[in-house]
Amino acid sequence: MLPARTFSISIALPWQTLYERIWRPEVFPLWAAGLSQSDLRPAGEHWEAEGVEGPIRIRFTPQNDFGIMDHVVDTGEGDPVHVPLRVVRNGEGAEVVLTLFRQPGMDEERFSADIKLINRDLRALKLLVEGSWTGLGAEVPAG
Repeated sequence: MLPARTFSISIALPWQTLYERIWRPEVFPLWAAGLSQSDLRPAGEHWEAEGVEGPIRIRFTPQNDFGIMDHVVDTGEGDPVHVPLRVVRNGEGAEVVLTLFRQPGMDEERFSADIKLINRDLRALKLLVEGSWTGLGAEVPAG
């Protein structure tokens, strides 16, 4: 088993509304800079982008009724990385939950860097969808 850390952030939108606004792969670059450094391009059954360390291929879970936004990132080196991502109900709002698995051979410095990226990305998502991030120059599609 791989060591794992789970992160979450509360967002003041009904969970289904949030999910419908953010589940599409083309929305991820608006908030998930830790995933890719470029727009995502569809390429058959996966998407392609420039990752932190070079080209990546990403497969996303299809739209569903459960708030599941899992994705698998393939850097071309080693096994693809499964990233569980969920939008779940939290009262009148939503909780976005992401689990990070420490990959084999990943040193503490790299794992810590990934943790920082995830927390930054979750905060960016909250700012984006709650309408308080003016630095994007883009809005999340309403669905």
